[in-house]
Amino acid sequence: MVATIPHTSDIQGQRPEDRGDNPGRRLSLVVEYDGSAYAGFQLQRDHPTIQGEIEHALTRLTGEHIRIRGASRTDSGAHALAQVVDFLTGSSHTTEVFSRALNFYLPQDITVQAAYQVPLDFHSRLHATGRTYRYQVLNRPWPSPLGRTRWFWVEGDLNVAAMASAAQRLVGWHDFRPLAPGYPMEKSAERLVNRWDVWREDEAVIFECEANGFLRHQIRRANGLLLEVGKGRQPASVVSEVLAGRCSDDLEWQSIPAHGLCLMKVTYPEFPPHLTAVAGAEARATQMGAAAENI
Repeated sequence: MVATIPHTSDIQGQRPEDRGDNPGRRLSLVVEYDGSAYAGFQLQRDHPTIQGEIEHALTRLTGEHIRIRGASRTDSGAHALAQVVDFLTGSSHTTEVFSRALNFYLPQDITVQAAYQVPLDFHSRLHATGRTYRYQVLNRPWPSPLGRTRWFWVEGDLNVAAMASAAQRLVGWHDFRPLAPGYPMEKSAERLVNRWDVWREDEAVIFECEANGFLRHQIRRANGLLLEVGKGRQPASVVSEVLAGRCSDDLEWQSIPAHGLCLMKVTYPEFPPHLTAVAGAEARATQMGAAAENI
């Protein structure tokens, strides 16, 4: 039974990186989660986070004080289909044991899809070449109680073709600082967006974007601006005006809520790199492209 897996008693309470010449192994996890109950991915004092829950589960399994690194620091309330994390461990547990046992220790809204042994120098965030996010809007006259943590409800007509056209102005190399208020001036805000697609599926309008990285709140601010275009309140050219810093001072639009946002995939040159994979998980991870920010 998973519940009887022993802890690694000989290194209990020690951080793997403090073991000098023998740092152990680096493992990577592909993680799916419902972020509704969490204050985002990144560890915070006095607030539940995805990182905190995973680290707590790892400590229960290994007896070590483990710090994980994530490919994307998703916002409070945002979700992930395939977040990628990595960490050092001195535990001798197999990757299959890590995958099964962590799902025993983790709450039901966080699941490990697969575990891999990766090179010691692998970095889930710095080595990622792309991240794909999806934002879901429910566009009908009434909200959905069942979808209230997954869909942002917008009533009234939306011109999807106009939004799709305006979204193409976000594609390419741009300085996205106007879409990320408060982003540190000493840091570069330039990002390469490969695609920003908008389409309708019955009562849903889907926004999906892929880039080498995103600034904090950039996706929600950009999609909020696209919704202004879809509602007929702004022309498609407003996107270019905002990016160029030429918009009027009275232009205001909504930064739409995080619960409609989901990290779909994280892309790497190779993933898992030089893997030791959980049996049966390799095909799924490959299919998902290794699957979720700079943020």
